[in-house]
Amino acid sequence: MKKIGRRALMLFLIAVMILGGTGVYIFRFIVNGPAWAAYFSRANSGAGGEITDRYGEILARCDATSAVFSDDPETRAACYHVTGDYWDRTGTGLLRRVTGGPSSYDYVTGTTSSTPVNLPLNLDAELNRVALRAIGRDRKGAAMVMNYKTGEILCMASAPTVDPLDGQTIVPDGAFINRCLAATFTPGSSFKLVTAAAAIETVPNIESRSFYCEKEYDIAGVTITCSGTHYTQNFRQALANSCNIAFAQIAVKVGQDEMIRHVENYGFLDNLNLDGITTSAGKYPLEFVGDPELAWSGIGQSTDLVSPFAMLRFVATIANYGTLVTPHLIEQNEPAESQQLMKADTASALRELMLNNVTAHYEPDRNFPGLALGAKTGTAELEGQTSHAWFVGFLDDPDHPYAFVVMIENGGGGLSVAGPVANQILQSAVLRS
Repeated sequence: MKKIGRRALMLFLIAVMILGGTGVYIFRFIVNGPAWAAYFSRANSGAGGEITDRYGEILARCDATSAVFSDDPETRAACYHVTGDYWDRTGTGLLRRVTGGPSSYDYVTGTTSSTPVNLPLNLDAELNRVALRAIGRDRKGAAMVMNYKTGEILCMASAPTVDPLDGQTIVPDGAFINRCLAATFTPGSSFKLVTAAAAIETVPNIESRSFYCEKEYDIAGVTITCSGTHYTQNFRQALANSCNIAFAQIAVKVGQDEMIRHVENYGFLDNLNLDGITTSAGKYPLEFVGDPELAWSGIGQSTDLVSPFAMLRFVATIANYGTLVTPHLIEQNEPAESQQLMKADTASALRELMLNNVTAHYEPDRNFPGLALGAKTGTAELEGQTSHAWFVGFLDDPDHPYAFVVMIENGGGGLSVAGPVANQILQSAVLRS
């Protein structure tokens, strides 16, 4: 009897385990069945569609039996961080919209059916090709161009990159990272535009104040250094000179609370959104740091970190007199939404300051021929490394209302390294529109 009882107990336990396992499977089947079907067979799911640039050039296409990219290797590499791939190795690719598009799942047959998802983009594939050539395959960097009147993203190129059909065994370091959206970098002097905006709104008579620079300046026992000797200069000249000493003093006059408020209001600390893609949030000292560290933060150093996309939104807002039209890669049937991100008077003043930067110091006839350019350089110093090179700004041209950002990681000087990249892209953009 005892033996029979033990066997009965064992059978009961086995039955409980079987029923429990079946319950777990049924639960997971209900929750994950659609994903399982789509994962194991695109033919089974029927998912498909295509991604095209603004001129109809095919960037990627898939259906039940095929998954292809552009026929051109350069286009595949230049647009890789836009399209992504069928293995989802980069987090910003739009192909997930196509391969994982709206579907219905049949729990009886275990199959899915999908409506093809076609994504016509605002992107110009040729501008991405130009940008990749200008950045260079052997450098790390990011380049973006946006129509600040419509919000259309015309160029989004990140390097290094990969050709998704190359099958290369050695992938360049960081090739799957979209440096435009999914990374942040020390902004250097390009961030002086943010400090300038805060100063215009909070420091009385900032335009008429003077600042003295003789390479070094002491703040509470800490030496602030500048790359030049500018002597007496006003606010306008200080920005054109990109004077660290002047902007260190300006940041202290603005105060940490107001600097934080402006940085937050402009979205630099947010995980921003571009057509459903979440971007990396920036960084700025939020805890009390004292005047010396505040001074360094105001010139784009300290712990400051900014994504190229956040900087693009900011300079587009300046260019459009304080109104940000929502940036978008995917073509829309209706005009994009907009918001007043900056006071119109502040944006107008910054516009004139950026135009003056170019005429005063950037030799536009030689470096940017024919472009009505307003800009700011940035040479972000890094301990033990070569500086990041930034060049950001806009075209003051009603026929070509473009805002742009170029960042070359560990590239060196902003004007000498990032400036020529921006010029090549903008010259092509103007010719193609």
